[in-house]
Formats: sequence, C-alpha cells, structure tokens
Amino acid sequence: MNWTDVLAFARGPLFQVALLVFIAGMAYRLVRVIFLGWQVDKVPARGSKVGGAAISFLKGILIWPFVPWVKNTFKKNPVIYLAGGLFHLGLFVVLVLGTAHMLVWKSLLGFGWKTLPLPIVDWMAAVTIVAMITLFINRLINPVLKLITGPAEWANLAIVFVPMVTGYMMTHHLWFRYEALFSLHMLAVDVLLIWIPLSRISHFMFYFFSKAIHGADFGKRAVEP
Repeated sequence: MNWTDVLAFARGPLFQVALLVFIAGMAYRLVRVIFLGWQVDKVPARGSKVGGAAISFLKGILIWPFVPWVKNTFKKNPVIYLAGGLFHLGLFVVLVLGTAHMLVWKSLLGFGWKTLPLPIVDWMAAVTIVAMITLFINRLINPVLKLITGPAEWANLAIVFVPMVTGYMMTHHLWFRYEALFSLHMLAVDVLLIWIPLSRISHFMFYFFSKAIHGADFGKRAVEP
C-alpha cells in the first residue's frame, strides 16, 4: 500500500467532503433546535436572567469538574466526574491549544492564536487517552451504564479514541511508519467529522445553549443554578 497516496487522499478530497458533511450536519441540527421555539414564561421574575446565565457559565467553566464537593457529584460518581472532566479538558487542550491543530484551524479560519508548549499538550493527550480507557472500563463494569450502553455509545468512544491514539503515536513515532500513522490519523479524523452530526457527540454545540437557558431560568426565579 502506498501510504503517501492514502495520506494525500485523506488530507485532501476526503477531508473536504468530511468537513462539508460536518458543517452541513451541525447547521441542520442547530436550525432544528432553533425552530423548536420557546414557550412564553409568564411567571414574574424574582431575579436576573442575565445574572443566572453568567453564574451558570462560570460554574461550568471554573468549578466543573475539578471541585469534588460541589453538589456531592464526586461522592456519587467519582470515576465519571474526574475521568469525564479530564477527558473534556484534555480534548480541548489538544484540539485548540496544540500548535499542529491550531495551524489547521488557521488554514480554515484565516487566523491563529497562541498555543501551549508541546510537552504540556503531549502530557494532556496522554491523560485524555487514559481517561477514555477509564470511561470504557467503567461502562463495562458499572451495572447501570451497561444497561444504557448500546452500539452507538461504543461507536462514540471508538471513533474519538482512534484519532487520539494515532495522533499520540504519530507524535512519538511509535511502532509504525510516520506516513502510515499520519494516514490512519487523518482517516480517523475524517470518519469523526462525518460521525459527529449523526451522534450524541454533537452535544458540545448545544452545551452553551443549555447552560444559558437553564441559568437564565434559575436566575429569573432567584435560585442558585
């Protein structure tokens, strides 16, 4: 197999198609959510919607998921709490604050930003991989999660896991030729882009809407979100 040709295809035509599917799929899902509409809330306001939304975002960014005593979440679900939090944090660092990925963003958006040193990004990538393995094992042994985990959930884990592992292996030149690892990494990324709009992974786009809506609702009633 000529890995150079595979890489050219994965980075070129296939990536462009995957990106178009991703953008079109996410736009479609966003439009569907917007056209669901919102019910008119006739309850008199006792507090500030803006303040409630702001507090909701601050708690989501600054508290979740690394202050264990907040609402006893750590006590109830320590594995999901820490492994899930480290997974999301590591994924953000790798995809947004890593130089290699920032350059991809720059080629798409036309501008770039400061990135973290490679050792930090590399360490966070390793933490993310370990966190994903932990979440995988937890789904296997947790009786409740076993009941609610189906093919789609396993596919979500696998389709996110493969790009992370191949990217890490590529950075460290582990076991296989660099061209082969780069090709596999790009193919996995292309599959991920196509899969996201079809799966629950797309929740990252609606996270901000839900935080704002729930925070505003709590704020209006003068209740802590």
